Amino acid sequence: MELKEFLDFMDSGSTITGDTKIHAYMHMLSQEALKLTAELNTGYHTPKEIREIMERLTGKPMDESFNLFPPFYTDCGKNLTFGKNVFLNSGCKFQDQGGIFIGDGCLIGHNVVLATLNHNLDPNHRGDLIPAPIHIGKNVWIGSNATVLAGVTIGDGAVIAAGAVVTKSVLEKTIAGGVPARVMKTIVCEKEPGDLEI
Repeated sequence: MELKEFLDFMDSGSTITGDTKIHAYMHMLSQEALKLTAELNTGYHTPKEIREIMERLTGKPMDESFNLFPPFYTDCGKNLTFGKNVFLNSGCKFQDQGGIFIGDGCLIGHNVVLATLNHNLDPNHRGDLIPAPIHIGKNVWIGSNATVLAGVTIGDGAVIAAGAVVTKSVLEKTIAGGVPARVMKTIVCEKEPGDLEI
């Protein structure tokens, strides 16, 4: 199996069952990700070295503006996409098999969990995995210890409060918090010099 075939399957949202070539390939990618994150999380690395390790982990170029404070954990890495000026604080855990897309200017706090896999609710098929992507828009701030679950989209400019568990999509320019997260407030942006009154 090739990486493109694996990613196409994962992006389709199809169920992954044990003892299949998809499951075996996913396990192989997990082992590769464990090696690379162990390298990343051991000792000091310059920002440039961190970007180089992340490029090997994701298989994609990392913009010079990307910044990460280790440790960082993922059990795949190949379905991660980062925009420009993204910052990940220490202790983040990303389960990206279903796809994680992080837009420009995002700030991700300490110990944030992004989880894109669910298990089948039928106990006879509990080992089956169901992927769904997480999309994080531009200029989103996710506070420390928040968890974002599979299938969630967070709109541009939104804020996720520390400790929130996000089970449903969040509209742009809103603040969501709690367990489960709910919208607490709409963000009103300051006017820029030269803005017209409408």
